[in-house]
Amino acid sequence: MRESPYPMVSVDDALAILLSQVAPLPAVSTPLRDALGLVLAVDVRAAADQPPFPASIVDGFTLRAADGDGPRRLIGEQLAGYVAEIAVEPGTAVRITTGAPIPPGADAVVMVERADELDGLVIPHPGQELRPGLGIRPMGADVLAGQPVLAAGQALGPAELGMAASLGLSCVPAHRRPVVGVFSTGDELMLPGQPLGPGQIYDSNRPILLAAVAQAGGQPLDLGIVRDRPGELEQALAAGLAAADLLVTSGGVSMGELDLLKPLLAGWGQVHFGRVRMKPGKPLTFATLPARQADGAIDPGQPGRPVFALPGNPVSALVTFQLFVRPAIRRMAGHAAVGLPQVMATLGQPFPLDPERPEFHRVTLRRAEGRFVARSTGSQASSRLLSASGAAGLLVLEQGEGVAPAGAERPALLLDDAWLRE
Repeated sequence: MRESPYPMVSVDDALAILLSQVAPLPAVSTPLRDALGLVLAVDVRAAADQPPFPASIVDGFTLRAADGDGPRRLIGEQLAGYVAEIAVEPGTAVRITTGAPIPPGADAVVMVERADELDGLVIPHPGQELRPGLGIRPMGADVLAGQPVLAAGQALGPAELGMAASLGLSCVPAHRRPVVGVFSTGDELMLPGQPLGPGQIYDSNRPILLAAVAQAGGQPLDLGIVRDRPGELEQALAAGLAAADLLVTSGGVSMGELDLLKPLLAGWGQVHFGRVRMKPGKPLTFATLPARQADGAIDPGQPGRPVFALPGNPVSALVTFQLFVRPAIRRMAGHAAVGLPQVMATLGQPFPLDPERPEFHRVTLRRAEGRFVARSTGSQASSRLLSASGAAGLLVLEQGEGVAPAGAERPALLLDDAWLRE
């Protein structure tokens, strides 16, 4: 009977180990057009007041509030984008557009809807309060010079990128997206669209994992299918270590005669764990290997590369990706929160417990009376990809005997954090 040389570690211990081995990638100056979703690497402060001049909030007429609501002589026009050589004196007004600078002497703006223009005169409608500052956005009202506006560790969304642009920045210092290489192993695998021979199946793992990499914020790199043959696996691994910041493989990590990946990882680097007490995904393996150059030689100038060898069953590959690879990608991309969001869910049915391992059960979720209610997606066989299709979460079931009864509460890991925005 073959036995694994690797001790079984808990999910929490495995996660702590891998996070101790990965760090945010160095910051790079990134054009704003390419920075959506990236994480800012340093604080950003305003170099100048915003707006840099008192500006009109509305289209209308700028004037002196002390003149009251009597008629004013219209002496010119101030448009956004330039400064007119004009000053507002007692008894005069200037037509002004939104965002235009306030001319000298003026201290209020009356909306165009609240004034009449007749025979060269501007007549504010009676009854409105004309006061200094009306309709004017003061200099520095939005941001003061030296004020921190964006913080290191902040994810860059549309508003943050707009803020950077308003400060005159064309690029931001951000952690780049990690390049994540993905390959599948196995003689039985074929590309979708090709005819299947006897004993062959289509490779679903790479489409799953490449999509999951992109969803997690990484840059996916497809390294193809690698056959279970000496030499081919070494060549693929060397190529991945040269091209990617992090490498993800699937298959070849169990105890079969052709499961060659674990010995190779151990020979090339350090295997930090080779089995995890969880269902599905027990054979999950995590290692760090030296980076390689394009010719396959070790690259001493580069940091070591994290390598995740995932089980070959598609559900096991997907679940272990979400629990372990996703946090590594997010840590490398600079995110502070790296794990799946967690909520408490009420069991909508009894759930059997596994006496040997904690289980991450694929479930649907619905909201009822302010609670999440979880129901199984059906058979949880690790080869049954249908159990993951449509799943909204992973219900965390403790190791034990018997069942968790309907109505009980258990943690659920959300596969889509849109639930938290509803």
